[in-house]
Amino acid sequence: MSVTTAKELKYEATEMRAAFCESMIELAEKNEDIVVLDADLMSAMGMKPFQSRFPDRTIDVGIQEANMVGVAAGLSAVGKIPYAHTFGTFMTRRAADQIFMSAAYAKANVKLIGSDPGVTASLNGGTHMPFEDMGIMRLYPTVTVLEPTDITLLKFLVKEISDIYGVFYMRLVRKLVTKVYEEGSTFEIGKANLLRDGGDATIISSGYCVAEALKAADALARENISVRVLDMFTWKPIDADAIKRAAADTGAIVTAENHNTIGGLGSAVAEVLVKTRPVPAEMIGSQDRFGQVGPTDFLAEEYGLTAPHIAEAVKKAVARKTQ
Repeated sequence: MSVTTAKELKYEATEMRAAFCESMIELAEKNEDIVVLDADLMSAMGMKPFQSRFPDRTIDVGIQEANMVGVAAGLSAVGKIPYAHTFGTFMTRRAADQIFMSAAYAKANVKLIGSDPGVTASLNGGTHMPFEDMGIMRLYPTVTVLEPTDITLLKFLVKEISDIYGVFYMRLVRKLVTKVYEEGSTFEIGKANLLRDGGDATIISSGYCVAEALKAADALARENISVRVLDMFTWKPIDADAIKRAAADTGAIVTAENHNTIGGLGSAVAEVLVKTRPVPAEMIGSQDRFGQVGPTDFLAEEYGLTAPHIAEAVKKAVARKTQ
């Protein structure tokens, strides 16, 4: 179950990094093969409690991201299930070749966690602001690419990917996020979640932008524009069936992502539409720009990720249906 209107939205009671640590502790208590690796960000990621509970299953490699992925791949080769974390920028750029060769190409069982996606990097600035991480990971064969929306979905994914062999990349916010799903909600990797139905257009979003998409849908409803909202938390493999249904049922698509639209969610959705059911589509996200320093709210406005920006894109897409 999930919220259906923006009026029901509120922040989670705890930060996402705390929920991640708690989930990893619970997982490690049940599975002795779970190992956690980090690149000098144990405190920043809130993983000190895990380190205290499982010192023999915690490896802080220091600022050596590429080496960390190599170590994770080695642990996989001897039957361990490694979860390796660093900021999303460093995971996907500094360790790109190791992820491709030592993990994906070698058919390893490695879970990669990249934190502070997009504008949520906030005051860490442009050097730490991944607008390209999911696009990079989408390019690598066999890698599953995920973005949990809130803590309920995060906890599900942490456990779920431990039971599935392969390379996973999951980007997540370290701090507070908006609560979208009720505890006990069920999910399936590779399947979009329908948060709200509508007939005039569909907003397809993930992560930070899901709450903004719901706000946009509420605003548009007051203008008699009925909008479907899909949470596409799996970018790869993407839910092509949900996209095709949305195109057939609503005739217009808007994607909203905390990421560069080039190679990102907008591109992934467009790849499905152009091959199956082309309809008017608009893309909300970073428009081929670098990140910068600022509070998250300022950055969301600067990069056009807010509900008003999404609502305006929906109106443009709907208008194009009659052209």
